[in-house]
Amino acid sequence: MPRESYAWAVTHDVDAFLARAGDFLRSRPALHTVPLTVTHALRTRGPNTFGAQAPVFGLLERDGDVRAAFFRTPPHRLNVTSLSEEDADSLAARLAGLGHDLPGVTADRTTAAAFAEAWQRLRTGTSAPLHRHDRLYRLDTPAVPGPVPPGRPQAAGEGDRALLARWYGEFAEAVGERTSRDAGDWAAARIAYGGITLWETPGGTPVAMAGATPRIAGQVRVGPVYTPAPFRGRGYAGAATVEVGRAALASGVDEVLLFTDLSNPTSNGLYQRIGYRPVADFDVYDFEDAPRPAGASA
Repeated sequence: MPRESYAWAVTHDVDAFLARAGDFLRSRPALHTVPLTVTHALRTRGPNTFGAQAPVFGLLERDGDVRAAFFRTPPHRLNVTSLSEEDADSLAARLAGLGHDLPGVTADRTTAAAFAEAWQRLRTGTSAPLHRHDRLYRLDTPAVPGPVPPGRPQAAGEGDRALLARWYGEFAEAVGERTSRDAGDWAAARIAYGGITLWETPGGTPVAMAGATPRIAGQVRVGPVYTPAPFRGRGYAGAATVEVGRAALASGVDEVLLFTDLSNPTSNGLYQRIGYRPVADFDVYDFEDAPRPAGASA
């Protein structure tokens, strides 16, 4: 098939992107949960939701149908749906040709590896270390992992904004993710749609949080889940996560999803005990330029 017959279309217009790729993304809402939620946020809160630079979107059409899609909200990594090796090569060539300087890629395991290899071939001297192995889970039959800790769930309100902003920053640092988004804006957006559940002690002290995305294409994704260090090991995060999943199912969603870092056996064990089952594995690669020798010209 001639390369021009499957060229990638690239745009900065989220509405134009979704007009063509929306049905494709909704056709597999679990595997496409991240592009679905990110594009929803950009449409509802504006193009600078995740940073000052304009987001970029793209899709691959073949025989009149969308076969793949990607998005990027700089300075964050490229996020791309499942690709063949040939399509990963063509996307890398397209983005390199447009002058994109990518910090990394997130995709299902096979796609991420194929794109990282293609990017290294195009960008001589670039390394692509594996940053993280993730696993996507789906809530099957909800369960409670042993005794429920003392306290109660509570929807975060405006009075919790400063606390959520601080915890958001701590969470991002703990998982090694850089973010250009203002923590206060993130907290305000979550509070506005009831997107954070706190676990409070009997005395009313918040000790953990579990978030959830808005309902899109019948699915909700849980996250972030965070417990500050002084309160860990007491079941607070698990209790908050159980409550978020229960409330989502009660609202009528088809799927409740979450991602975990496979290097963390504690969280993976917890989520399986409360009813989550594996769906697919995703990998995150960083792209790093080799350091130049002293005195080398740019």
